[in-house]
Amino acid sequence: MSAPMPRATWNVAAVQMNSNHHRTRNRRQAESLVRAAAAAGADLVALPENFSYLRTEGTRVTHAERLDGELVAWLSGLARGLRIHLLAGSIPEAIPRSPRIHNTSVLLGPDGAVLATYRKMHLFDIDIRGGAVLQESRFVVPGTAPVIADTPLGRLGLTICYDLRFPELYRRLALDGALVLFVPAAFTAYTGPHHWLPLLQARAIENQCWVVAPAQAGRHNATRESFGHTAVFDPWGKLVGLVERPEPGFVIAKIDYRAQDRIRAGLPCLRHARRELHPGGWPADRRARP
Repeated sequence: MSAPMPRATWNVAAVQMNSNHHRTRNRRQAESLVRAAAAAGADLVALPENFSYLRTEGTRVTHAERLDGELVAWLSGLARGLRIHLLAGSIPEAIPRSPRIHNTSVLLGPDGAVLATYRKMHLFDIDIRGGAVLQESRFVVPGTAPVIADTPLGRLGLTICYDLRFPELYRRLALDGALVLFVPAAFTAYTGPHHWLPLLQARAIENQCWVVAPAQAGRHNATRESFGHTAVFDPWGKLVGLVERPEPGFVIAKIDYRAQDRIRAGLPCLRHARRELHPGGWPADRRARP
């Protein structure tokens, strides 16, 4: 059974935060921004990666959460009370009998139900001479599968932060029918000025999708600083929303599927994608819309 036709237009809000290891403080900041975005007309509000708890680099996560636990219940109540879709950019999901966690996005509907969960597939293990040294895999277990959520707002592709550097994931989501791609992130202040916006724009252009990227911003502790620049790009690659200052806030943009259809009809690059370059299998449905 095919998914229902989504609304032609709706409003998305991408939230920018400055989270740290103080969970109560982070929740208050998140709730304040979500409520403000909903009051401004957002149908879906997206929070950044690690919005509820952002640890000091090199330290173990001490506050992992079960998906049926208190944090997701709180998010569910917030979404239900505001009658919005709510994307928890990522939370530290507990793994039974493991000291490591999943870095997990949770999408909730206006009734508070969990519509989809996505576990970050690509882990940020880097050692840049004179720059950042990070090893996410010490504490995080990677996910194993892409995720698309079928919602009344359309087919939504879920990704997290470092995934952005792997275009094959986004092409897979686009060929599987994703119309909007989400990239909640805590992009580093070192790589961000050169890579963040260009990579977001590239993912939008090459897949002719909306790209929504809520971000962490500013200094979190002595060892971590994020670039910010929460952004929304349209399927032509035009920047339609940006939070420029490195402080909490949000941006609202209109998702317009009619404009997306026109772009895909005039420049049908998704239909021109070659089967030979997708040895893992070809999606059954390559249409631009459900």
